[in-house]
Amino acid sequence: MSGYRELRVWQEGKSLAVSVYEMTDDGFWKSDWGLRDQIRRAAVSVPSNIAEGEARNSQRDSVRFFQIALGSLAELSTQLEIAFEIKYIDESLHTLVQQRIENLQKSLGALVKCRSKQF
Repeated sequence: MSGYRELRVWQEGKSLAVSVYEMTDDGFWKSDWGLRDQIRRAAVSVPSNIAEGEARNSQRDSVRFFQIALGSLAELSTQLEIAFEIKYIDESLHTLVQQRIENLQKSLGALVKCRSKQF
């Protein structure tokens, strides 16, 4: 592994995206392609922006892409809240995924703070 693949936040973000794809592969999600596709795009955006940020040649650019990933996590959290309220996911799954998002937000926020001090 090299570069972004070594970052724990990228590993967790990728794992979260895979989980979201699996979660949205059946049931109500089959007929609601709008919310399904939006939630999947937000989930994939997280590790993608982390990877792109880590590949940049400046700390300032890296931090900007990490902040975009944080925005995608907020978007994903909101979409999951909607999915829960319209009963696409049950409370236990909603709680589990929201906890994963919150943990990733904390870790990524700490990385942003650390990298921001470097410029």
